[in-house]
Parts: sequence; structure tokens; C-alpha cells
Amino acid sequence: MSGVKHTHLNIIGAGLAGCEAAWQAAKKGVEVRLYEMKPEKFSPAHHLESFAELVCSNSLRSDRLENAVGLLKAEMRIMDSLIMKCADAVKVPAGGALAVDREGFSAMVTDSIRNNPLITVITGEIVSIPDGGITIIATGPLTSEAFSRHLASFIGEGYLYFYDAAAPIVTYASIDMSKAFRASRYGKGDDDYINCPMDRRQYEFFYNELIKAEVVPIRQFEKEILFSGCMPVESMAGKGTDTLRYGPLKPVGLKNPHSGKEPYAVVQLRQDNSDGTLYNLVGFQTHLKWNEQKRIFGMIPGLENAEFVRYGVMHRNTYLNSPKLLDNTYSLKSHSGIYFAGQITGVEGYIESASSGMMAGINAANQILGSGKTVFSSKTATGALANYVSDPAIRNFQPMNVNFGIMDSPLLRFKDKKLKYLEISRIALEEIKFHATVSG
Repeated sequence: MSGVKHTHLNIIGAGLAGCEAAWQAAKKGVEVRLYEMKPEKFSPAHHLESFAELVCSNSLRSDRLENAVGLLKAEMRIMDSLIMKCADAVKVPAGGALAVDREGFSAMVTDSIRNNPLITVITGEIVSIPDGGITIIATGPLTSEAFSRHLASFIGEGYLYFYDAAAPIVTYASIDMSKAFRASRYGKGDDDYINCPMDRRQYEFFYNELIKAEVVPIRQFEKEILFSGCMPVESMAGKGTDTLRYGPLKPVGLKNPHSGKEPYAVVQLRQDNSDGTLYNLVGFQTHLKWNEQKRIFGMIPGLENAEFVRYGVMHRNTYLNSPKLLDNTYSLKSHSGIYFAGQITGVEGYIESASSGMMAGINAANQILGSGKTVFSSKTATGALANYVSDPAIRNFQPMNVNFGIMDSPLLRFKDKKLKYLEISRIALEEIKFHATVSG
């Protein structure tokens, strides 16, 4: 595609990555054509007609600089990220994490995109890459079958895939607060979570029913590969009796005010909307049949009469073998005018997806404007994530959340890990400020 003058940017998919890419490109004065198949067609996990729908959870995870995803958020704020701007505007209580009003967030992103004069939204399913213009493919882990077939033919590479799951949501009014209690683990936050405590007998009864519960059948041609960051609760339970008690049901740092004791296990619920009328079961992504969810999750103290407004669902997630295909700006090595962004690249998580969209949007716009590529330093979380998914040395590629382990950080001699990570973050933010200045 070199030597060809392009006048606009095509972006396929209006999820977090696609919307962020559109926003960043429009900021540079580039005309954007954003293709989105909703509301004409929905994936198995999407329900809202609006853009940037949060499927798995309403939490964007830690907002602290001693955590890599907290650093990534801070970097994106400096880069004037649309996703971060909207998330900060509609956040709900979640201790040290950033959680958002799910529908409010989606609506605000949608309004920002639709009201931008440089962005034209085109509705309908795309089954092939549009002719003309530079293109960013941000169709997500639930890319339609027709477009998946086209991509498989276009790139000449097989897909990898795994299963992802979404947690159930219940109404606050249906939670029995005479059994549950409000608190944040370790006292962080302002009693942001609702906690359902279990004694040993209750936990063992719940556990035994969970591990023998009926799940949605998997089609024969599909192989189940579970990404541990979003593992179904029943799969986690299958690893051992106490796995849940050392994972999402750990009681450490919590005391039941009804008994004055630490529970044997505890199920936490996190606020899911601004009004506080909906709560999701933290760590309870699941592949159980819906009637089994109602039966077994109803065994949790405080949820005996819970009203489920959404049951957990499970779906196939598709991603590229990115180390073979992409460079560190998310561009195809074999087609410099084709970029990918979001979970289809193998980045895992809402913020990671938006970050990849940010970088792809900046670089696709640069290509249209005839300026050089912006390669983010690997000392930043943004650059480190891009380097990870494009590292040709990786042989067994798996989806990855951002973490300090993939960052190029100096050998900092700190006995306290928190202080070390804070110093890594300080250096990264200085680097990102330079990128913000250069990229405009």
C-alpha cells in the first residue's frame, strides 16, 4: 500500500478498541469511517445497541500506580483517551479499583463518537476488508463467522481461541442483608462490596453441588482452552476443594459483623450501575446452565431469593497468532496499511484493548498524514504490551494482561515491591508525557 494516497481511515468494530482508535485518529484531523454490525446483528454475548459494551465485568481493575493496569490507565489519561475520560466520568464505588456504570459508560462513549464530525458510523455486518483507505480491524474476540473466514483467508494463518465467561448480575433489593454485610477486603475503600459469608458446612455443600452441576454443552469441533484471568467458577472449583477459598471466595481481611468472626469463605458482590440497584458476583463467570445458576448460586447465604437480571454466559473468543503477524504498532507485517486492535490481537482486558486501539489509531492516522510511526517505549505499559504481542520469539502465544514483568524497567533495588513498582510507574509516566507531546 506504499505510495498510495489515502484520504480516510476505516475502522471495523465499535468496541473499546475501535472507539478509542476512532477518537485518536479524529483528534489528528483524519476522517474516520467506523463500521459496526449492531444493532442489525449481535454477537452471542452482546445485548446493548450502544458502543463499547462491557460484557464480562464492569470493573476496569486496579486504579493504583503500583499495579500495571493502574499505570496503563494513567498513561492513557495523559494521551487523552476517550475510554478513560468516559470511565472516570461514570465510575461507581469499588475500593482501589475503577468500576463503572455499565450502561452509562457505553452511552457516553457512543455519544462522543456519534457527535464527532470527523467520524461517520456505518451500520451493518462487514464480511470483508473494505477497499480503499487504511483499515483497523477491531472486531473483538467474538468476530463474526463470515468475517473470521475472510480474515483467515486474508492473513493465511490459523486462529487460536479460548473461552471467556461473564458473571451473573442480581438486584440489590433481592439480597438478604441480614445475612450479607458491606465491607472492602483489608479495609480498602468505603465498604464498597457486599459480602455473603459461608461457614464450612455451607461452603462444602455449595462446592459439592457446583462441581457436579450441568454446564452448557461444548460443540464437538471446539476445544476448550480457558484463560485463567476469566476462568469459569466451576472450572476453578474443579482444581481442588480449597481453590475457590484461595481465589475469589477468600475470606482473608474480612470479618462478619453478624458473628464477629472471619468467614470460612465469602462471596463478594460489586456494584454494577450508578444507582446501586444492580450487583455482579465477583469471580463468578460461568458456563453453567441458567437453571443450575439459579439453583446453586441461590445456596449462597444472602442470595437465596436473589433476582437474576442476567445469568452468566460463555462464548468462544478468537485471537490472532500476533507474534507471527503484527509489528509493535499493531500493524500487519505483510500489509502495512492493515492494523488490528483489541482482544483479537491477544491483549486481554478492557483497558489493554483500549490501549491497543489508541496506538493503532495514532499510527494509522500518522500513515494517512504521511508522518512517521509512533513506537511507544517499552519502559511504558503501553509500549510493553505492544512489544509482547509482536514478539517473534514467543512460540506458544497466549492472551496477556498488562503486567510489570513485560516492561523494560531498570534494575531497581527496592526491598519493598510497592516502592519498586511506583518507581517503574514514575519513569513510565515521564516517557508517556514525551509520546503525548510528539504525537500531538
